[in-house]
Amino acid sequence: MDGILVVNKEANMTSFDVVKKVSKILNIKKIGHTGTLDPIATGVLVLCIGEATKLVEIITSLDKVYEAEVTLGILTDTLDITGNMIKKDNINLNKEDIIHSINNMQGTYNQEVPIYSAVKINGKKLYEYARNNEEVELPKRMVDIKKIELTNYKDNKFEFKCLVSKGTYIRSLINDICKSLNTIGVMSKLNRTKQGKFKIEDSFTLDDIINNNFKIIPMIDVLDDLYQVEVDDILENKIRNGVILDNIYNKDIVLFKNKNKLISIYKKYEKDNTKIKPWKTFKK
Repeated sequence: MDGILVVNKEANMTSFDVVKKVSKILNIKKIGHTGTLDPIATGVLVLCIGEATKLVEIITSLDKVYEAEVTLGILTDTLDITGNMIKKDNINLNKEDIIHSINNMQGTYNQEVPIYSAVKINGKKLYEYARNNEEVELPKRMVDIKKIELTNYKDNKFEFKCLVSKGTYIRSLINDICKSLNTIGVMSKLNRTKQGKFKIEDSFTLDDIINNNFKIIPMIDVLDDLYQVEVDDILENKIRNGVILDNIYNKDIVLFKNKNKLISIYKKYEKDNTKIKPWKTFKK
């Protein structure tokens, strides 16, 4: 079984928990997810199965859409509602202040990675430093908040929807919004509604998968935005042998297929821009 399975993750389980459960249900060991969701989070978790695990890097890089809820007036060590309380404060905000702050977040900025994350520093995950009460300088990453809008504000909570680039931490985004408002707040809900072309409306719950009510998307169907070339048996043999090809297609990435079967994905050769080299090659 090779292909893509879009899961609607439920709350209170890790992304790896989902992978383990699906692996057991389908009796398949080779499964990888394409973007971690915190245990508190729900929504789209794209799984790559079998040969499709070679697409993890490509799918992980896709933009994501989130719907988030913020609870104001508290701050925790994890930057979400599940963490240990480290500060509490009264709030005095109006809707216009929040809209202004949220709108100002649109664009690129250098975002600090939260301490409770799996990012590694000197071979150790950041959350391990946190649990051991060890000090560590938190890394920063350039992220792109492509769209963001306030969708609701009532009492001490507000909600927003955003389209963001790979690597964006919504917990950190919320923390930065609250800092700009001179207040504190945490993420209390998070729902990923889209990743690339994969929508929550087209996802399946674990119960669906248990009851055999799901669909595996063929690899070729999720790569239709790549430049595709139909090859004959002679060129397929060269490709499967890892031959570097002339970039007569003038593309950075080229997908080769034979009778709609995925053979290989090539990318521009860094040593010679006139050529392309194998990047992901798939079994017959």
